[in-house]
Amino acid sequence: MKRTIFMLMLLVGLSVSAKKHYKYRICFSDKQGTEYTIDNPHEFLSERALERRARQHLAVDETDLPVSKAYLQQILSKNVRLVHTSKWNNTALVELTDTSVVDEIARLPFVKATRLVWIEPDNTPKRDKKRKQEVTNQAPDTLSASAYGDALQQIAIHNGDKLHEVGFKGSGMTVAVIDGGFYNVDAIDFFKDMRLLGTHDFANVESDIFAENAHGMMVLSCMAANTPRVLTGTAPEASYWLLRSEDADSEQPVEEDNWAAAIEFADSVGVDVINTSLGYHTFDEPHAGYRYRDLDGYTSLISSSASMAADKGMVVVCSAGNAGKAEWKKVTPPGDAEHVLTVGATTREGVNAEFSSIGNSADGRVKPDVMAVGVSSAVSSTAGTPRRGNGTSFASPIFCGLVACFWQACPWLSAHEVIDAMRKAGSQADYPDNIYGYGIPDVWKAYQTARQQRQQ
Repeated sequence: MKRTIFMLMLLVGLSVSAKKHYKYRICFSDKQGTEYTIDNPHEFLSERALERRARQHLAVDETDLPVSKAYLQQILSKNVRLVHTSKWNNTALVELTDTSVVDEIARLPFVKATRLVWIEPDNTPKRDKKRKQEVTNQAPDTLSASAYGDALQQIAIHNGDKLHEVGFKGSGMTVAVIDGGFYNVDAIDFFKDMRLLGTHDFANVESDIFAENAHGMMVLSCMAANTPRVLTGTAPEASYWLLRSEDADSEQPVEEDNWAAAIEFADSVGVDVINTSLGYHTFDEPHAGYRYRDLDGYTSLISSSASMAADKGMVVVCSAGNAGKAEWKKVTPPGDAEHVLTVGATTREGVNAEFSSIGNSADGRVKPDVMAVGVSSAVSSTAGTPRRGNGTSFASPIFCGLVACFWQACPWLSAHEVIDAMRKAGSQADYPDNIYGYGIPDVWKAYQTARQQRQQ
């Protein structure tokens, strides 16, 4: 009898633990009840973030104020768990198992909208606990004559090597990489001298960010790799934050919430330049995706956040997407955002890659903004050996690293001015289109122009 009761209790326990989890985005109507004021920004922004804004003459505004604590307390009383918030968008992401409480939350007078953004997947692939065993860090049999190794052409096409020659390799600049994981970065020699400031996982705080998807590792190698004559990136002396927002186990709108939290974290710790080689227009739930008319820079949560970054003093560089030959064809959010540098892909010779997504935005703005090498790009493999990869995912960080070097060389410029300088330095700045945008920027030319303007 006791055994029967025990088995029943065990089954009940398994049933409870097997409840499916959901995440909802809660949108607030205002920030009444917040305990902070814009007159005392030191209470919610770091000193480095405030210094960056002061240098660019940027004001702290209401979007910088944290979400109302009073509102959060009322929502959390409904037996939900707070995942994170977005002060720029005035939203909270909560996790729950009982979806009936969402109706109660929606009826609260300060809640503008609620949206289901994540349903727990039925299965989650196991992570490779022996991942480091595949790392060989084996150098090629023949070393390159160039200090950049196989990466020379993707840097020289922008005259980035000239910027490096005069000492601008990203030193003193802080770059955040928002991606889906940084597999084996902690074991690959290309990164052993990287100035790593820290990591944060917004998709799953309990995960090992170095055991997740390899995409972010390859993206990072385009900038931070520093092994002369084998593989050297575009900003080998910059400092890096590695932030995970993408959950490769499913494709759901919650990844936009994770991204929004990540970029606000980057702002709070004083990041200068952000690379994100992510984009969303379709999700596992068919009706959750975007339409072309939504590419206005503000409809998607991720684009709304990206559009605000320059006003906070940061430059966002993002991939255009790889849908050029697909039915969609267009750039993917956040590539439609205003005041960001959306990067399309070319071959090493500067010819447009057929897969590179095209513009313009739905409201007629030029997209992509610029182009960089995204065909046969030199990147790191998961084994720590040089390889080549295709995608605007690599064009973006190749150019992002050079943006950091350019800004190091011209620290008097604001984020908006850096973006403008990159566009004006494009190979077709006088006649931009929806395929090449403003063209392939010459960062050495941009540097010379900025110096001349400063001396006038």
